Amino acid sequence: MTVRLRDHVRIPPMAAKFYLLAYNSFHAFGWAVGLSRLLATFSATNSLNRAYNSYGDLISWLQVGSFLEVLHSALGLVPSGVLPILMQWGGRTHFLLAVVRQIDEVQEMPSVFITFLSWSISEVIRYSHYALNSLEICPFWLTYLRYTAFIALYPVGVAPGEMWLMYEALPFIKKKNLYSSFFDTLHFSYYSFVVSQLLLVFENIRSFLFATHFCG
Repeated sequence: MTVRLRDHVRIPPMAAKFYLLAYNSFHAFGWAVGLSRLLATFSATNSLNRAYNSYGDLISWLQVGSFLEVLHSALGLVPSGVLPILMQWGGRTHFLLAVVRQIDEVQEMPSVFITFLSWSISEVIRYSHYALNSLEICPFWLTYLRYTAFIALYPVGVAPGEMWLMYEALPFIKKKNLYSSFFDTLHFSYYSFVVSQLLLVFENIRSFLFATHFCG
């Protein structure tokens, strides 16, 4: 039996399993290191304002590297759909590289700590689950966390984390006229784009909370 990649390339299932084990283990370790660094900085400074300084570079590399998951899906290594993975990767990467990394004034805001903490806990759980599940030794409690922790982590990471920080970044985006050379050709500003993104995320959170309430 083989694993098919777009029906053109085939690799033995053991090779695919070993690769995914290595990939997920690497990311589980990377996010765990980042989480420990984040908490250690908070413990040492008793401040939420040093998150980007202590963790920004590492989390940027981890997030950019996770684009491989889009390729995993596109090539058939995993059964997940390409579009949801691409949208999540694009949203996080935009927030991290286009907003936080480019605007020094927002890097010390508590929202960065909240976002990084939520992402890190989520990813340590997710990647650990994938890695141990591929070895068929995943404990029940980790599987439980994999499918329940997001109920709290998602709204916390998005609302007081990503969404609030992007709202706080709006005056700086407008003042700096970020990415004007690109957006001028599209006849609207990056500022307007971010506002539309905030409205979309707000609607997604509202729908998520509505569905969680009535499904529960």
